[in-house]
Amino acid sequence: MSGGVQAVVFDWGGTLTPWHTIDLAEQWRVFALAHPAHAHEAEEVVARVLAAEDEAWARARSHGGSARIAEVLTAAGVADDDAEAAHSAYREFWEPHTLLDPEVPLLWEALRDRGIRIGVLSNTLWSREYHDSIFRRDGVLHLVDGAVYTSELAVAKPHPEAFGAALAAVGVTDPARAVFVGDRPFEDVHGAHQVGMRAVLVPHSDIPLSQQVVGRGRDDVRPDAVVQRLGEVLDIVDGWNS
Repeated sequence: MSGGVQAVVFDWGGTLTPWHTIDLAEQWRVFALAHPAHAHEAEEVVARVLAAEDEAWARARSHGGSARIAEVLTAAGVADDDAEAAHSAYREFWEPHTLLDPEVPLLWEALRDRGIRIGVLSNTLWSREYHDSIFRRDGVLHLVDGAVYTSELAVAKPHPEAFGAALAAVGVTDPARAVFVGDRPFEDVHGAHQVGMRAVLVPHSDIPLSQQVVGRGRDDVRPDAVVQRLGEVLDIVDGWNS
């Protein structure tokens, strides 16, 4: 890697946060029960929103299209007016699942000490403000040099434009001088390789079969490195820079 690594870009869920198996129905059940217009039909709302959310994520995997919570709710016929209590209940449900891996602060500080920029690229329905509040809560927002959330884009990983946006956010013009760290072979490893980035896999996520992409030549994706702990990323990058 001529000139060395200039930036390391991280996936968020399942990478910067340890993988948690989430009760996907429950997240929308607490939302619906706290929604003044939909509490009386909570189970119907759960079914409709889950179907709309599944469709949104399937679109991302097949065509690289992005989505936002408001669009998912609209597709499910759920009113988003006067819904602050519902959104608060939703965020409260997610709170314990958004905590950073405890190795992140030291890793990011060590990378920054080496002059290496820190980026984030997340496939997410959530807003930048929500993600910023999470990083601020965990004391690392100031260490992020550039973040891209696909809720702000027309595309999602593995679309090359999503990775191009992440490279621009951290100010890297040569993809070979950037590394992507993620937990998904298709979205993260294959996606990074498409634009010429190296990719490090964190292989601890129990990704549901419905979210896995196999066939079409994608099931033989090979990362450039595999780590068992996020802190090992520093050794990998140091090795590539030596």
